[in-house]
Amino acid sequence: MTIGDHLDQLYGLPAHTFPGPDGTTEGLPEPDSVAWRIGSDVYDADEEWPKAFSRFCAAVDTTRVRALIVGAWQEAYDSDPSEVIEALLAARDRFPALRALFLGDMVMEECEISWINQSDVSPLLAGFQALEEFGVRGGSGLEFTALSHGALRKLVVETGGLPAEVVRGIGASDLPALEHLDLWLGTPDYGGDSEASDLESILSGARLPRLRHLALRNSEMQDAVAAAVASAPVVERLEVLDLSMGVLTDEGAGALLGGQPLTHLRKLDLHHHYLSQAVEERVRQTLEAAGVQVDLDRDDAEEDTEDDGTVWRYVAVGE
Repeated sequence: MTIGDHLDQLYGLPAHTFPGPDGTTEGLPEPDSVAWRIGSDVYDADEEWPKAFSRFCAAVDTTRVRALIVGAWQEAYDSDPSEVIEALLAARDRFPALRALFLGDMVMEECEISWINQSDVSPLLAGFQALEEFGVRGGSGLEFTALSHGALRKLVVETGGLPAEVVRGIGASDLPALEHLDLWLGTPDYGGDSEASDLESILSGARLPRLRHLALRNSEMQDAVAAAVASAPVVERLEVLDLSMGVLTDEGAGALLGGQPLTHLRKLDLHHHYLSQAVEERVRQTLEAAGVQVDLDRDDAEEDTEDDGTVWRYVAVGE
């Protein structure tokens, strides 16, 4: 699987790309009716992201803007979004209604996910204290310093490899309003050096009293994650548990089934997995009978076996 499509919505609003320098700004949507996407990939090659953002601020009533999507900045495979972050923070007083922000909405033709250069995104959350949704794509150079944020309800971090320090930083943050947490843990090949023990603060749920949707996915260590989840205190308050897109085998599924009951869940998402038919059936019989919606679509999970018997299994999104 690769990321071939841009976000089509954010904060429940349809995404709308702000026109390039040669486009017209006549007939633009109402400022609060869409999630505005600004990305240098659709603009003149010489126009850097901050300049495009400046044009946007001049053309749109920013006091009514509720959602912003940051698309590609110039040479994202070689440059981090420091200037993007600086431009956003410098303009924060002009966006009193901003409730959602996504940083790095790029598809594979623009920059492969594990080649997107990121930086410390904590200043964005510190600067926009009214944000209810925040998302970021790309793990290279990504930092997330432990923080407190009273309004954030949804946090999404999409990577081919999530640094352990980021996992620990999120776990050490006080996010009392957070309801939806989605982490793509990835693989060591692309910087995903976390271990199941790094998830301990998240799985305890101590700083996440309102968490209802937990996704720990796209992980090479999905069996270890599943084993940790099986006894995690946070699970009893979840409505949705998502362990999809990773290398989940019978071992991990067995740990889930042998742990605390999951029959209170509304949905268990395990799509893109490496389970045997027998274990798939056990999962279905145990949970679907209790009314849990279970996604066991194998998707594009395929094994490669070498001549010496070595079996290779892959996460859904790597490079």
